[in-house]
Amino acid sequence: MSQKQAIIIGAGPAGLTTAYEFVTRSDIRPIILESSEMVGGISKTVNHRGNRIDIGGHRFFSKSGRVMDWWLQMLPMESHGDGDFRINYQGKSTQVPGGAGVDPKTTDKVMLVRSRKSRIFYLRKFFDYPIAMNAQTIANLGPIRIAKMGVSYAKACALPIRDEKNLEEFFINRFGRELYLTFFKSYTEKVWGVPCNQISAAWGAQRIKGLSITKAVMHALSKPFKKKGDIAQKQVETSLIERFLYPKYGPGQMWETCREKVLERGGKLHYNLNVEKILIENGKAVGVLAKNTATGEFTEFRGDYVFSTMPVRDLVRGMNTEVPADVRETSEGLMYRDFITVGLLLKDLKLREKKTNGPLTDNWIYIQEPDVKIGRLQIFNNWSPYLVADPNTTWLGLEYFCNDNDEMWSYSDDAMAQLGIDELVKIGIIDRKQVLDSTVLRVPKTYPAYFGTYGNFDKIRNWVDHFENLYLIGRNGMHRYNNQDHSMLTAMVSVDNILAGRTNKDNIWDVNTEEDYHESKAK
Repeated sequence: MSQKQAIIIGAGPAGLTTAYEFVTRSDIRPIILESSEMVGGISKTVNHRGNRIDIGGHRFFSKSGRVMDWWLQMLPMESHGDGDFRINYQGKSTQVPGGAGVDPKTTDKVMLVRSRKSRIFYLRKFFDYPIAMNAQTIANLGPIRIAKMGVSYAKACALPIRDEKNLEEFFINRFGRELYLTFFKSYTEKVWGVPCNQISAAWGAQRIKGLSITKAVMHALSKPFKKKGDIAQKQVETSLIERFLYPKYGPGQMWETCREKVLERGGKLHYNLNVEKILIENGKAVGVLAKNTATGEFTEFRGDYVFSTMPVRDLVRGMNTEVPADVRETSEGLMYRDFITVGLLLKDLKLREKKTNGPLTDNWIYIQEPDVKIGRLQIFNNWSPYLVADPNTTWLGLEYFCNDNDEMWSYSDDAMAQLGIDELVKIGIIDRKQVLDSTVLRVPKTYPAYFGTYGNFDKIRNWVDHFENLYLIGRNGMHRYNNQDHSMLTAMVSVDNILAGRTNKDNIWDVNTEEDYHESKAK
């Protein structure tokens, strides 16, 4: 009997995790088809003249012990001396001693232990994120605004909106209308390009789940009593996580390491192949037809299983079988938000820490100012000092959100870099004379949108799930705003099902829909 094969569309976290699970747990051979020349998807790391760009900023933290254990098998943790932490997986508790790791000065394959710091930049001032009602916040906002926030939050607690229908109602219920208008509305609408009342509340349920003012305040009060070494932080809301792991050379290093392990164990990976057809025969997916993006040549790949991380809209368009009208209509109405990063190298920042007059210590900063288009600012030095070629320089990532038919998407690289420079000068973060270099990266379909026809997505899911050997996994594969650990879990659970002979896919779709999923089901 010939060896079974799994065709995997895309070499991002979900695709590579699928391949690794197969080569380490089964005789099924994975064949990965990647449309670009790099692995990692939006978790890749781009090297520009020795300065590395993390697209969007990727914290390596998960409430799933399975994922944490998986990461540390790929890249061991550095010896940090701040205490131990535990990984709980499959009923076993593994203690990882803080002093038992490796030294990043002597090895490249290592996970750094990093402190998280992010703030909001608004009114040309810094505010803690998550919002903390401390003396600095009160001074920045003034007593009148603070009083309005208190009243509106009390009203939200006493008279919450029943049956939340959109993201605006989701935010108001948790923070009150005044706080929502001040700190959430402008930034969220920069990200999505539509009003919050047109976005499904499901986005908030996935991204910030149980976070509220009460939880943020309780977290701040308990902070002095927490053990510094508790990296696992299982009882902490994801938005409040203060420490995380991070590959020495950025997230792409994780997926480059995974790729090598897959290839060593017999997996196959083909670059520059864009899947254009999903081949369906007798109610099953039997393979794909892929086009070489350089030569235009087509190649057919046949397999026993097909895993898709490609955008759902493209998948449905490529199915070589009759698609029900309601499924096609829903698929065509799915929307995406695209992403531009401007990498900017400077001698130094103009804006400094107020207390110390030293360099800014944030990993990233939310730019809430309505008079500029930039949405978020990464300071790559603070993610890992090894991302920067010259430690005496500052390496920034300026993040812009747009649609691929917007004027900004078609800007030349020089024009896009100039926009970024102009905006940071305007809001007082940099001095134009300090700029040394720049680069521009465009990433299409970075964010699957929770508007358009998203409300009818179950029509697509129910139809596709009938093809028992076709698996939709990952962020774009499921049209779900997953973090990379969620994408990995969808891959792991899919392989679990195949190896156990299960055909029901509900547990794949359950990933990241229940707040305690990782504790109760990923064991």
